[in-house]
Amino acid sequence: MRSVVRVALRGPRSIRWRLTLLYSALFAVAGAVLLSFTYVLVANSEPGVRAGSPEPRDTVTKGIPEHPDAPFVAQYVQQRLSVQRDEQLQQLLMESGIALAVMIVVSVALGWLMAGRVLDPLRTMTAAARRISADNLHERLAVPGPDDELKAMADTFDAVLARLEGAFEAQKQFVANASHELRTPLTLQQALVDVALADPDASAGTLRATCVRVRAAGREQERLIDALLTLARSQQGLERREFVDLAEVVRERLPEAGGGRPCVEAELGPAPLLGDPQLIERLVVNLADNAVRHNLPEGEESWVRVWTGVDGGWPVLRIENSGAVIGADEVRGLFQPFRRLGGARVVRARGAGGAGLGLGLSIVAAVVAAHGGGVVAWAREGGGLGVEVRLPAAARLTQGS
Repeated sequence: MRSVVRVALRGPRSIRWRLTLLYSALFAVAGAVLLSFTYVLVANSEPGVRAGSPEPRDTVTKGIPEHPDAPFVAQYVQQRLSVQRDEQLQQLLMESGIALAVMIVVSVALGWLMAGRVLDPLRTMTAAARRISADNLHERLAVPGPDDELKAMADTFDAVLARLEGAFEAQKQFVANASHELRTPLTLQQALVDVALADPDASAGTLRATCVRVRAAGREQERLIDALLTLARSQQGLERREFVDLAEVVRERLPEAGGGRPCVEAELGPAPLLGDPQLIERLVVNLADNAVRHNLPEGEESWVRVWTGVDGGWPVLRIENSGAVIGADEVRGLFQPFRRLGGARVVRARGAGGAGLGLGLSIVAAVVAAHGGGVVAWAREGGGLGVEVRLPAAARLTQGS
């Protein structure tokens, strides 16, 4: 018997069956409580006297002698009434139990239908989710109906799909751009080697010049790979946190990026934070290098302004530079990988160290996101670009942890 009960309990595993059993069990418990309450009330109630019935037999009229068998008759009648009452209670209990059992069976059927009706949106969402894969992330559940819990769950799932679609598209675009960027120096190296090999009379000077250009292309590849590794590392989060002062990092690394041109104006106030020193250093170098590299052409008065301090409890690094006028639509895409501004702004300054890879501001955005901060860029009215980085203060992170 116990094995049968265990099998019965282990059998229904679906939510529909569990909901049905839950509804039926609640109905059975409520019915049993109501039946018990009714039985107790009826059992404890006093038998009433019917309307129009004669007065009770125990009322003796004065002047009429009492029959000697009257007490025995009254006792017999009382016993018969008690037996009849017990039989009525038993019949009431049996009929009510049968009715309750029938209603429990009915409640199981109704619970099954109601659970199926409630779970219909879930089946729709499950079927749609099974159809969706990496190739058709644009599809959505789009569950109609009132704004209940199920629709809220479906809308949340649609929002997750939208974020996944954006992440997949960004990943595909990133891989395509990275492949293109890596292919360019490889193609250049192959072309240089092919030209040198095709000339049987190539002199030592020609071969040396070819080797120098191949080496330069290799360095370009190394720069790109290092930038990609830094971007990937910053997107994975922080491995360690140490106390870092933005002002000290800027003071140490800013001269390396400037190279004596353009004119650098620095107002460095204390800006302590808790973060990864290497990533913070990379953030400062990329911003400074970007401000120096993308500036006015040589021969024109160019400048870079750097400010560090605490604003509203947040350590802030703000860098502005001179340059050509930039459109607002161009600024919005600067933090995407391999995005370069076209036109007169992308002009290499002397000492800037070569052309940009298009990953500088992408790395900045990833480092800021890893530290839980924010970054914003804006186009200056007179030309040039401004970038502001806000990072959580050391005290704020210590209290949060």
